[in-house]
Amino acid sequence: MSTTHVAFVTGAGRGIGAAIARRLAHHGVALILGARSQEATASLTMKIRHSGGQAWPVYLDVSDPETIQEALDLVRDLDRNLGPVDTLVNNAGIAITAPFLRHGREGGEDLYLKHMATNFHGARRMIEALAPAMLERGHGRIVNIGSSAALQGYAYAAAYVASKHALLGYSRCAALDLGRSGVTLNTICPHYVDSPMTEGTVERIVAKTGKSAEETRAFLAAQNPGGALVTEDEVAELALELIVGTRNGAVIELLGGGQRREVESGVANA
Repeated sequence: MSTTHVAFVTGAGRGIGAAIARRLAHHGVALILGARSQEATASLTMKIRHSGGQAWPVYLDVSDPETIQEALDLVRDLDRNLGPVDTLVNNAGIAITAPFLRHGREGGEDLYLKHMATNFHGARRMIEALAPAMLERGHGRIVNIGSSAALQGYAYAAAYVASKHALLGYSRCAALDLGRSGVTLNTICPHYVDSPMTEGTVERIVAKTGKSAEETRAFLAAQNPGGALVTEDEVAELALELIVGTRNGAVIELLGGGQRREVESGVANA
């Protein structure tokens, strides 16, 4: 069996997930790229392979337990030649804004249930599916991509904020349960990132306020403690550090402008 490290990255079709996948591939990690956009993951897969890396795309909607199971079945088929998944990056997420009193009925759907299904339960289910085998082997790395919304509130984002608070609370508890098992779980909490998700926020603000896209991006950057948008590469670099390191239970806030704050440093988990 191959000794190559294998990482499953969710939400890998674009943005932060794609940046993390590229960074891991550059360091010789084989990638399972899960996302709803098959076109995007197929494109990223080909780019990684053309650069000499290993990658396989799988269709994955983390809000749907059936597609999670189908994706994992495909991964188990690969396992025979590739080796087991020893790294999980939970990046898939959604963010829909609305006044908090409308979250329960915006567009005819409950935004609280929708956000929890993806941002919290999706990550939880992926961990529950892959962590047991990591524990059996005595080695594994789990990185959850949270948000500054796990640490504070934002107007018009009650469902998103609630789901990210839930993810961080779960992550803290799971890291404690993992203890010194050899499996680590750490959480990255970026402020506004220069990513497709933030671009969607920019478009909604422009549509509602009439401000230009440039003014809106500058406004969002100014909201970050570091005075600049967090870059996707900043998130990817930190994810790599946590994957190759031994810390467990760390919660790290990315402030923008290359600045970080360790909310919780975690402990070594050799």
